[in-house]
Amino acid sequence: MLLAVAAQCQGQSPTAPKDQRLQALALEQQGKNVEAEAAWRLYLQDHSSSPEPYAHLGLLEARQEHYTEAVALYRKALAINPANSSVHLNLGLALFKSGDMKQAIAEFQPLLAKQPTGTAENQRLTILVGMAYYGLAKYDEAIPYLKRAAAIDTQNLPLRMTLAHCYLWTKQYQYVLDTYHEILMLGAESAESDLLAGEALDAMKDNFGAIQQFRAAVKADPKFPGAHFSLGYLLWTQKQFTEAATEFQAELANDPEAAQAMAYLADIDLQRQQSEAALPLLEKAIRIDPSIEQAHLDLGVLYADAGRSEDALRELKVAESQAPEDVNIHWRLGRLYRTMGKTEEAKSEFEKASQINKKANDDLINRTGPGGKNPPPATPSVAPADEMK
Repeated sequence: MLLAVAAQCQGQSPTAPKDQRLQALALEQQGKNVEAEAAWRLYLQDHSSSPEPYAHLGLLEARQEHYTEAVALYRKALAINPANSSVHLNLGLALFKSGDMKQAIAEFQPLLAKQPTGTAENQRLTILVGMAYYGLAKYDEAIPYLKRAAAIDTQNLPLRMTLAHCYLWTKQYQYVLDTYHEILMLGAESAESDLLAGEALDAMKDNFGAIQQFRAAVKADPKFPGAHFSLGYLLWTQKQFTEAATEFQAELANDPEAAQAMAYLADIDLQRQQSEAALPLLEKAIRIDPSIEQAHLDLGVLYADAGRSEDALRELKVAESQAPEDVNIHWRLGRLYRTMGKTEEAKSEFEKASQINKKANDDLINRTGPGGKNPPPATPSVAPADEMK
């Protein structure tokens, strides 16, 4: 199609350069991307030293989500005229949308520095820089930008939700709760916000509050991914196995491939001496997600009980590599080595378990005993817009 349009243009009577440019702009504004591209490439043949055709060709590529091609064209335009801020913005947006957040920030920050505070363009660039840092998982660096943007756009729920996630992942739990209350004041309670608040309360050791928030999340949206699992997991830690199992089953009803729900439901089966029900769940869980330490530990226990010592050793060693400070794993390994006649290995694992227990006891004494200190409180601390037209 592109070649046909180009041939049609070339077959017409000679057109003045100004007319060629106007025709390309008109086609672009009409959303006729293929025809506009052909027209700009025809114009480019006699204007290769001008940044304009490269910039517009980049825009057309970006409209079609061809971001790699758009980036190359924008860079050609900037090589000719490095001072064009609109092209720098479009280059940043193409980099952002292609996932190259680091380079996108390099384009956005100089533009942001030139924009007066309080302007719409300042707000737009502030959000873009914050979201780019968020995309890089640099949550500490994202927070100041997202916080500043949220203070200006007080009704922007997705912005506040993203900010709450950043606070959670940087362990600023009180700020998670503060942001949650701001979300409630917007009348925008949701399963996601309830989960965030629940996770913050859980990290702050407020089990009752966390359970209440997770229950609220399940009530707000029973289909929200992870809601039933979060509630089930906290109930599991409290040894409320019957209700926890119900929540894990509900999570699996929503997502049959929810490996963590599978693994912890199997652990409950194991607690109830229902090995035949637990085994297939555990084996499926680690096929889906090999990083679940609890599944490897429970498989090691099941295999050891079945006399499959080598299989048990393999699983327990995997669990140990994933959670080296878990006393139970070292104790299980010690028992297994002892049944295998490996006395020295058993002794080593029991000693590791003893040292971990001693360290935990010493830490508890230091925090709460005479002269000790209580644990310190937690320290407080969108989508990109379209390119230029």
